[in-house]
Amino acid sequence: MSKKTGYLLGILLTIILGTILYWFLCCNCCAGTADAEADSKTDTIENKDDVPAKLDATMNAFAVSDANGNLSFDINDNINFKTSDYHYIEPLSTEVDNGLTQLVDYLDADPSKTINVTGHYRSEETNVSAFPNLGLARANTIKNQLISKGMSSKKINTFGVLDDNFTADSNGVLHGPLSYSITTIVESDNSEADALQELGDAIKADPLILYFNTAQASINLTAVQRQKVADMVKYTDKVDGAMLNVTGYTDNTGDQINNVRLGQERADFAKNYLIENGIAANKINSTSKGPDAPIADNATAEGRAKNRRVVVTIN
Repeated sequence: MSKKTGYLLGILLTIILGTILYWFLCCNCCAGTADAEADSKTDTIENKDDVPAKLDATMNAFAVSDANGNLSFDINDNINFKTSDYHYIEPLSTEVDNGLTQLVDYLDADPSKTINVTGHYRSEETNVSAFPNLGLARANTIKNQLISKGMSSKKINTFGVLDDNFTADSNGVLHGPLSYSITTIVESDNSEADALQELGDAIKADPLILYFNTAQASINLTAVQRQKVADMVKYTDKVDGAMLNVTGYTDNTGDQINNVRLGQERADFAKNYLIENGIAANKINSTSKGPDAPIADNATAEGRAKNRRVVVTIN
C-alpha cells in the first residue's frame, strides 16, 4: 500500500469514528434535555391543580316573562351592585329603565298579577343592611324603584337567596344578582290575608326594641332584629294604612323638657337609619315619650339603661 493510500484511509477512519462519537454523545444529551422538558411540563400540569382557577364573572341579563300572559323581555344589561352593597350602581341604562317601566305598566293593567323579586348574595359578603341578608336588601331596593315608577307595593314580593355560584367581576361588581317571576293571584285564595293577620299580631306582641348608650352614633342590629325589620316592612307594604311607629324613651335623669327632646332625637335617629336602608319615609312616624312609661326601675343603673330605648312597632 502506498503512503498516499494509507493517508486517505486514516482520514476516512477519523471521519467515521468522529461521526459515531458525535451521535452517541449529542443524541443522548438531546434525549436528556427532551426528558427534562417533558418532566417540567408534567410538573407544570400537575401544579395547576394547586392554583385555584379564576372563575368568569356571572353576567345576568334583565329578563322577565309571564308564562300565563304576554309579557316577555330579555335585555342584555341589568341592575348591578358592588360586593357587600345593597345600593345599585347608578345610572341605570336606558334599556333597563325602559324594562322597569314596561314591567310596571304590565302589572298595573292586570290586578291579578304580582311579581316576585329575588336578590342574590354570596356568603363572603358583609351584610351592612337592616335586613336579614343582602339579597333581601337588594330586592327591597328594586321594589322601591318599581314603586317610584307607580307600582303598588302590594304587588311586589321580595326574597333573598344565598348564591355562591354568582361571581363578581375583577372590580367586585355583581352583574344582575336578581331574578324575577310573575304570579297570578287566585281571587278565592285568602292565605296571604290570613298570614298578614298573623304577622301583624306577632309584631305587636314582640316589637323591635333598640337600647341606646350616651352619644351613640350607630345602630348594629342582631339577626333577630333584622328579621323583625323585614317582617314590619312586609306588613306595611301589604296592609292599607299600616305604618311603622318609632317611639323614643329616656330614663328620668334631667328635666322633662330635655328628656322629651332627647327621646325625639333617638326616635329620629332610628327613623333615619331605617330610611337609609330603603324603608319609605312616608311609612314611618317618629315620636317621643321622654321619661314616661319606663319599663324598669330608674333607681338602678341597670334599670335606667333599659329605659333609654327606642321601640319600633306597627299601628
